[in-house]
Parts: sequence; C-alpha cells; structure tokens
Amino acid sequence: MGPLKGFVVIELAGIGPAPFAGMLLSDMGATVVRVDRRDAADLGLPGRTPKFDVLGRGRKSIAVDLKSAEGIDVVKRLVSKADALIEGFRPGVIERLGLGPDILSAINPKLVIGRMTGFGQEGPMADRAGHDINYISLAGALHAIGRKGEAPVPPLNLVGDFGGGGMFLAFGVVAALLEATRSGTGQVVDAAMVDGAAYLMAMMYGFRSAGQWQDERGVNVLDTGAPWYDVYETADAKWLALGAIEARFYKELLKGLGLADADLPKQHDRKRWPELRAIFTSIIKARSRDAWVATFEGMDACVTPVLALDEVTHDPHMQRRATLQTVDGVTAPRPAPRFSRTQPVAGDAARAVGADSVAVLKEFGFSETEIGDLGARGVVGQPA
Repeated sequence: MGPLKGFVVIELAGIGPAPFAGMLLSDMGATVVRVDRRDAADLGLPGRTPKFDVLGRGRKSIAVDLKSAEGIDVVKRLVSKADALIEGFRPGVIERLGLGPDILSAINPKLVIGRMTGFGQEGPMADRAGHDINYISLAGALHAIGRKGEAPVPPLNLVGDFGGGGMFLAFGVVAALLEATRSGTGQVVDAAMVDGAAYLMAMMYGFRSAGQWQDERGVNVLDTGAPWYDVYETADAKWLALGAIEARFYKELLKGLGLADADLPKQHDRKRWPELRAIFTSIIKARSRDAWVATFEGMDACVTPVLALDEVTHDPHMQRRATLQTVDGVTAPRPAPRFSRTQPVAGDAARAVGADSVAVLKEFGFSETEIGDLGARGVVGQPA
C-alpha cells in the first residue's frame, strides 16, 4: 500500500478541496473515515450517484447527527484514535459544533487538525461565502489567465479548489504529521485557497517584480502572448499545443512546420509576434491535428495534441503510463506521484452516506450495546 499506510484521518464531509485532500491522503494509503451528516446538507451537488464521486473514493462513511451532543461525542471518540482531522467549513463552524481545535487537542494532543477555507481563518473576508472563482480572483491568478483584449478565463476549478486548496491542505497535514512524529504534539494547519492560489503564482509575482510580466493579459510568454506558446486550430477543427520556449526547441518547431529556411521575425521580437502568429495560424490550419502529430513524432519541438477527455484513455503514452483506470464504467486518474516501494492504489468507489456506520464504530472500539443504542436513537446510521 501507499506511504501513508497506518495513519488514520477523520474527514468532516464537505465539498471541493477538503474531499480532494481526503482522496489524496487515502490514495497514499492513509485510512480515511468520512463523517457525513445524518441530516441532508446543501452541498450544491444534488442527486449525485456515489460511484461517480471520484473525490470520495477510498473512504468509509459514518453518518452522524452533528446537531446532538451524543453525535459530537461520537466524533470525539473517533478523533481520540486518529492522527489527523480535516474539515472544510467556514471559520467558527466546528467551534460552534463543540469540535474546536482546543477541545480536540485536549482529547488527542498528537492530533493534526487541517482546516480548509477560501479566505482563511481571519481577515476582513474570512466569514464570506465564495467559490474557486472568487478565491483565485483575489489572489491575482484569475486576472492573469486569458487572451489579449478579452475577459479573464476561469481555469475550471483547478487553481483554487484543487491546486491552491486540497493539495496544500494535504501537503500541510502530511508536513504536520511528520513534525508530530518528532515532537509528539499536533498542531492546526490553516490552509486557505487565497493563500494557495497566490503561492501557485510565485513565479509570476517574481517576473512582475523584475518588470518581466505585464498586467495586461495575453502579452506575456506563458499567457498566449508568445506565438510559440499557444494553441492553434487544425484543419479538422481540433487543436495543437506549441510550447517551444527554448531556442533549440523553437528551431525544431520551425523545421517541423516547414519554416526552417523562411525569412521570419526573430523569436523574441515582441513587436512582430502578431506577424509570426499569423504565419503559424495559416500553416497549422492547413493540416489535421493527427497529421501534425505524425510530423513531429520523435522531434523535440514541444508540440502535442490537445486531447479531449475521451481521447486521453486512447493516447499511447497515457496508456503506457496507465495514468487512468476505468472501473465499473467510471474513468478516473490513478494516484500520483508514484513510489518505488510503497506504491499507492486508488481506493474503492465512494460509499453511500452512512453505509459503514456500524463497521466504523466497531473499528474504533464501540461496544455492540453502544452501537445498538446510538442507532436506535438516530445518532448514527443512514440519513433520516
């Protein structure tokens, strides 16, 4: 199993970045128990079938009435035997539930508490509602993405929820777990998507300070400003990605396009980039995407096809790497990164809310009498 085998994590169910972090930790071998609410919660995704909830894979689910004192006591007992807890509520919510860091740390001094928010635990906007698009807009990331003269383009929810959120939460929790093995004491991890998204922009902030990055979109090297770092439509209405930044790769690009001996503008002559772009556009549009892929086969020109999701599973390289797997009609990525000894394995499909309530209670030392009583009184079990 994965390198986190033996670690136990309690996940208070939510949406977006916290479940993504839970998936990462589970994929890496940790035992992750998801605590769902017995009462229906508005998570913005009604009617979702568990097997299609890829972010929920690899965990058991216990449904708990978090509005009752008995339900809170159940969570406390789970926490007493865990290494970490992760949650993705607004600041103050778990405190109001009676599960604040002070209380949990008193129960389990070694506990790492990973807290995932959009705007952070403090600050003028800490209590405000938001989603990925709002967090990355505040961090400067959204403003930088888009074409010249056009509106910013939201990059799905990759930069806030997952890159700047869930990955930083998982990284922070693992870092704190490593420290706890030395100090014997846990701590709180304050992971905010505004912080994570800004962190992902570190290189651009550096470029901006050096005067090498303009605030105007679509005029910089990595934001479609450079004609040799962009996507181009092919004859069959598909797309080709060019990323020939270095001179040696650019030379190969020109060779593949049949422009090796052409009288062209210099690669870094920004004033003539529109002219160079027009030449690339015309030439690439004349052939199909796969014809261009065949032309650049074996060349270090940094040219690749832009694959739709359905095409990724058929790509020879992605097949060779076994990057994706299909189980019960659901295609999803395998765990990454890979390890030489403790290779992680994707867990089973997400479980229905509360499907494992009894099993979880047994694993955490609850007696048969206690389990029966909790179920009879509606403290745990399937949603009401």
